[in-house]
Amino acid sequence: MGSKFHALMYPWLGTGHLTPFLHLANKMAEKGHRVTFLLPKKATKQFEHLNLFPDNFVFHTITIPRVDGLPVGVESTSEIHLSSAKLLASAMDLTRGQVEDVVGAEKPDLIFFDFAHWIPEIAREFGVKAVHYLLWSASSIALSLAPRVELGVPPPGYPSSKVLLRKQDVYSIKSLTDNDNDNIPGFVERVFTGLMTCDVIATKTTREIEGKYCDYIRENCKKKVLLTGPMFPKPDKTRQLEEQWSTWLSGFGPDSVVFCALGTEVNLEKDQFQELCLAMELTGLPFLVAVKPPRGVSTIQEALPDGFEERVKGRGVVSGGWVQQPLILSHPSVGCFVSHCGFGSTWEALLSDCQIVLLPQEAEQVVNTRLMSEELEVAVEVARDETGWFSKESLRDAINSVMKRDSELGDLVKKNHTKLRETLASPGLMDGYADNFIGALQDLIIQT
Repeated sequence: MGSKFHALMYPWLGTGHLTPFLHLANKMAEKGHRVTFLLPKKATKQFEHLNLFPDNFVFHTITIPRVDGLPVGVESTSEIHLSSAKLLASAMDLTRGQVEDVVGAEKPDLIFFDFAHWIPEIAREFGVKAVHYLLWSASSIALSLAPRVELGVPPPGYPSSKVLLRKQDVYSIKSLTDNDNDNIPGFVERVFTGLMTCDVIATKTTREIEGKYCDYIRENCKKKVLLTGPMFPKPDKTRQLEEQWSTWLSGFGPDSVVFCALGTEVNLEKDQFQELCLAMELTGLPFLVAVKPPRGVSTIQEALPDGFEERVKGRGVVSGGWVQQPLILSHPSVGCFVSHCGFGSTWEALLSDCQIVLLPQEAEQVVNTRLMSEELEVAVEVARDETGWFSKESLRDAINSVMKRDSELGDLVKKNHTKLRETLASPGLMDGYADNFIGALQDLIIQT
């Protein structure tokens, strides 16, 4: 079985990052390895129920310092708009002293990180291995190795001319590349620094969908690239869909409902939110939309288009609260998933049997979208202009293109999706990735 190790984890403070790190921590703890997980106080309370092996897996509280411009008490991205993410990153940088103290006291064998690009310096100081565990797709990570983002032009040796950012995607790259002269490293810069200074790269993907991008990263970074697979927890058969959604969805026929969810961090502008709602209405299909209230608005209800609720009564619901996305996707009435294409949701979409429509918000999500829609051809992307604006007609048309029974495009993406899902869901595939990953970490420690 190999020697047992102790891993310290310090992920980016966003739900889409914390949750996969927690799944990986549980997998390690299940195998008898020790895990110390650094989290702010509020996040610890929010996620402590996900610790399935408390004998081997402990949380250690980190205090997030105050930074000018960041509201007092903010500890995660769920509490702020994406435009303030760099301020939270700056606050996270100020926890370096706390992390050094924990490493000195705990003496772990490995430190896992993603955006805390200074972790490898601490690791070297204490003789610890730094694992850059990235939750972006391998295709996105590969693009981040380019000296600068060249819209529409693949970097030398990049393995695809389809999976790229293009001129119309300029709206999506501002938060990643615009430093606003604030001297705070951008997220692409953080990722690049981490890739160049870590001991080993780990990513949440499989060779079946991104093997050539993993090879590109390995060749350009001159270090091992370990794959964890999607790293989902084992299904909890006792967990059931909340009764309100189960009852509502069961009122519709198989594969008839459109489910739209844009993640925990996306706040649309009010006019774009209304356009999304009107698009759902225009499809003529039953729908469930789960998004955060738009910017500047405290509740979903006050932002809905005039007369909307009355017009869609009985067939459409818009919710501003958290929903059980995997369980909704597995409900037999749900036939289409409109997603922002964050990589966690991408995996959930791939492993579902829903048709997939993609509405990305940020650059990494755009790259994921191209991977899904143009290379794998398992999804459809919503058309939009250079500002990022999508019209109610463009969203309606994308949904209808996969939901109409006589749609050639719908038949094509469904056929491709079914074939890929069967491959990814084949017995032992996902457990094999996790076991091989942990075995590679044991080998890494033994070699030191």
